[in-house]
Amino acid sequence: MRIALTGASGIFGGFLLAAARARGHRVVTLGGDIPWRLGQAVDLAGFDALIHAAFAHLPGRYRGGEGDDPQGFTAANLTGSLRLWADSRAVPRRLFISSRAVFDALPAGTLLAEDRPPAPASLYGRVKAEAEAALLAQGGAVLRATGLYGPGRAGEKWAPLFAQAAAGAAPAPRRATEVHAADAARAALLILEAGVRGAFHASDLLLDRRQLIAARAEAIGRPLPLPAADDGPVSVLDCNRLESLGWRPGGWPQLGATLARL
Repeated sequence: MRIALTGASGIFGGFLLAAARARGHRVVTLGGDIPWRLGQAVDLAGFDALIHAAFAHLPGRYRGGEGDDPQGFTAANLTGSLRLWADSRAVPRRLFISSRAVFDALPAGTLLAEDRPPAPASLYGRVKAEAEAALLAQGGAVLRATGLYGPGRAGEKWAPLFAQAAAGAAPAPRRATEVHAADAARAALLILEAGVRGAFHASDLLLDRRQLIAARAEAIGRPLPLPAADDGPVSVLDCNRLESLGWRPGGWPQLGATLARL
């Protein structure tokens, strides 16, 4: 397929670009190969597919990524995405990279099925939810991914925790869901290649920081102070639709191998 990709320079975009090219697709990046930014018109004639992963936000922040400019944040990300949906109506396969943040207002411990209506709590979640609703109404597909980890910038989110533990202080307890960015990218390509529509979820591990720091200690070969275990409820994405396409994430072995390389 000839694929147009937005956000190729982002944390997840690099994994999407690599996965698509590894599977033999011809990828054209919007903002790189073609001058473009969110909100601008673009001619997508001749493309077989579109992956929209671009998102404007403060560095390192998604929830709260609007900073002190919620109007500019909404204009760039929601209005810009709606403009892209209008420009890409003739593209047969379209995929929007969304987030589990569209469910943040639900009680902790809620099973997050693909057909559950979004309930965002942040402006980030609301913008994602409204952009995905518009594309789903046009017959597109949405990938809601949980926290991404992996080599490069995808692993930097854990750097402060590792530094804190290395300095002799155990991080605060917390559990969260994670998925390797390469696994999430494979999921995106499976959706496009299958030509399916609707919402899909990508999540793998329910990771306690105690487990994370213990795995880090094993990877570097020295003991680190471990936080207390967190047994509080966590809302987990149900990934049945992706699994029905044959998607299988790397699980604990992949986490261990990644930590050894970080």
